[in-house]
Amino acid sequence: MRPTYFISDLHLAPDLPRVTAGFLALIEHIRGASALYVLGDLFEAWVGDDHRDEYNNRILAAFRALADSGTRLYFVHGNRDFLLGQGFAEATGGQLLPESQVIEVGGEKVLVMHGDQLCTSDEKFMAFRAQSRDPAWQQAMLANPLEQRLMIAGMWRMQSKANQSNKPENIMDVAAADVERVLRESGATTLLHGHTHRPQVHPLTVGGLPARRMVLGDWREEAGEAVIACADADGLRLETWTFQEPAPAG
Repeated sequence: MRPTYFISDLHLAPDLPRVTAGFLALIEHIRGASALYVLGDLFEAWVGDDHRDEYNNRILAAFRALADSGTRLYFVHGNRDFLLGQGFAEATGGQLLPESQVIEVGGEKVLVMHGDQLCTSDEKFMAFRAQSRDPAWQQAMLANPLEQRLMIAGMWRMQSKANQSNKPENIMDVAAADVERVLRESGATTLLHGHTHRPQVHPLTVGGLPARRMVLGDWREEAGEAVIACADADGLRLETWTFQEPAPAG
């Protein structure tokens, strides 16, 4: 059984060379795997599929090489890259998934998502999420010149950091009632998500039956490692991926 991998919250950006090197090394490491699921926030910001600078082209080429090796690629929108479109999917050789999807891994039903839709206690964030997922709003945003979109994304980045520093930890986490609800509705036994940056496996009981919530980690420049998930003949589990150091310039 070829392994399947799950990652989220890389927040790729040109000013994060260690994270970028770690991502590129992972792509090379898993070449020929059965599948790779990217569960949101692949980029720190994605302002449209027409933003094809040298850095973005490098990331797209890495995904394309992975797809060409026979690895299936799946992408879920996050709260930073909700403008990923069909152009991105075609360039990478991957497929965009809906915001939640039940997949079968090793005979187990797993519900995958970014996870931000479960942070229902954060009313301001949920309002922005509803707006940013609206097709009409997205079309209006994409109609702006690229430079203007880049400026808006930079403003959002600063606002997000400021807002997170002022919010209680429990507000930014998923709501237990919503976790139970989505597991019941989907019929899955495992929920796998990112977004909260709190990697852990949470045992649950849903409808009197055992279940679990598995949380992927974010990729931090200073940490040098991230928590990803792997599914193979031994089952689905969290693993730590250690970053490679970036190659020296020149």
